[in-house]
Amino acid sequence: MCCVSTIAVATMAASAVAKPSEYYEGKFYEWMQEHQVQFQNGAEFVRRLAAFRDNLDYIEAHNEQTERTYELGLNAYSHLTSEEFADMFHLGALRPPMLRRGSAEVHAAPKDMSAVPASVDWTSVANVVTPVKNQGNCGSCWSFSATGAIEGAYGIKNGKQADAKGFSEQELVSCDTTDAGCNGGWMDDAFAWTQKNGGLPTETDYPYTSGTSGSSGTCQKTGHVMVAAAAPKGYVDVTPGSVDAMMSAVAKTPVSIAIQANQRDFQNYKSGVLTGTCGQRLDHGVLNVGYGVYTDAAKTPYWKVKNSWGTGWGMGGYILIERSSADKCGVLDAGSYPTL
Repeated sequence: MCCVSTIAVATMAASAVAKPSEYYEGKFYEWMQEHQVQFQNGAEFVRRLAAFRDNLDYIEAHNEQTERTYELGLNAYSHLTSEEFADMFHLGALRPPMLRRGSAEVHAAPKDMSAVPASVDWTSVANVVTPVKNQGNCGSCWSFSATGAIEGAYGIKNGKQADAKGFSEQELVSCDTTDAGCNGGWMDDAFAWTQKNGGLPTETDYPYTSGTSGSSGTCQKTGHVMVAAAAPKGYVDVTPGSVDAMMSAVAKTPVSIAIQANQRDFQNYKSGVLTGTCGQRLDHGVLNVGYGVYTDAAKTPYWKVKNSWGTGWGMGGYILIERSSADKCGVLDAGSYPTL
């Protein structure tokens, strides 16, 4: 009886504040126009509207909280359920090895942190971080994380990029025999394979197509030039669980990391420092490009992370994740970077 009464009260309270259908339909039409989305038929429209309505309710409920460090908002994926969103980007396709292997070096925390900058943002340094890309319908996050780290090391060393778009993820997705293309991979393995491969072609020479096809594709061995200077001499693993080790590594170069991203707040993230529910079951490869302290009342320390879900998500394709020894989202668990 008690449980039934509680549910009834909650249901009545929810219905009392429920918005009319016209509110959701108006927002949905605005969203469709903004993102230039059309649906095949009426049934698909109804399904997408239901998912959109659910996401909008979740977003507005979060943003109404007075004490929060981040904001949620509508984006290019607001018409998908949480399950559909995870399936689209194949979250969970990341394939970490049972044991970290093959690295000749480990980046440990320095004994004296005084020489490590208080804040770093590689996106503000010319020719280091390339524009945000979109992995699309393919579990290739590992390849975007790996090329991002190689692009960072290349830009720092040479003062320029080999190509404005960076290096080819498609080369890794289609040709890397150590990893599994759209079915997942691991950044360290991609660094090692690129070393054996003698480098990578540029994005312009070998553009990314698996995001549209959903397939790893066939390796194209001709029609592009290999950039030998992109071949790592080796790679370095960052000591797991250490904020100081990660800070000192990111101060040196952008770092490939793995995180848990199959959370609803990730799908709907808009701005601010993510401090909400987020575990350490690593399912997504991204790039750590900086750290600092957010300019809000809470002054929350953060990591700045470049994602591969396009600029229509997050802060132009980036997310700020809380920086602390609590290891929010698993940022500290599996950092690594190549040496060129």
